[in-house]
Amino acid sequence: MTRVVYDTQGHAHFITFSCYRRRRLLDRDEAKRIVLDVLSSQLLKQDGHCRGFVIMPDHVHAVVWFPYPDQVSLFVKQWKQRTSFQIKRLYGGALSSLAASFNSRDPVWQPGYYDFNIFSEKKLLEKLAYMHANPVKAGLVRSSSDWQFSSARFCETIPPSQLACERDVL
Repeated sequence: MTRVVYDTQGHAHFITFSCYRRRRLLDRDEAKRIVLDVLSSQLLKQDGHCRGFVIMPDHVHAVVWFPYPDQVSLFVKQWKQRTSFQIKRLYGGALSSLAASFNSRDPVWQPGYYDFNIFSEKKLLEKLAYMHANPVKAGLVRSSSDWQFSSARFCETIPPSQLACERDVL
């Protein structure tokens, strides 16, 4: 069953997608930086805004908003395609010793993604808290603000009422 994406109402979107077979392809900081760099550049290309993000070893969360309708699917498609190419190049080149443990013909990402429309400040804060707690729950850090590949530290310095406004974290 194909999940329907509702992208005509101007809502923010909580997006999640995972590495193929939940492999930990994002364990390396270089791979996480690729995901963040492409997130930032794709947002610029599509005039999008990021309210929060977390890059985990095997999946990604982000809250994004676009001023125009029908942008989310294109955004995620481009984000995943561009990162796939660069992550495969990373593991095939600079980190060739690690490439042996991965089949280069396998995709980097699972097909599809999860999209949840955020239509209230309360739901935005709930989703940000959920995703920022991921590294703590996974035992990677003691405090969410300690995870380098997350917007948690930034979001802690902004009052919730300002965070819900057009405020980018990237």
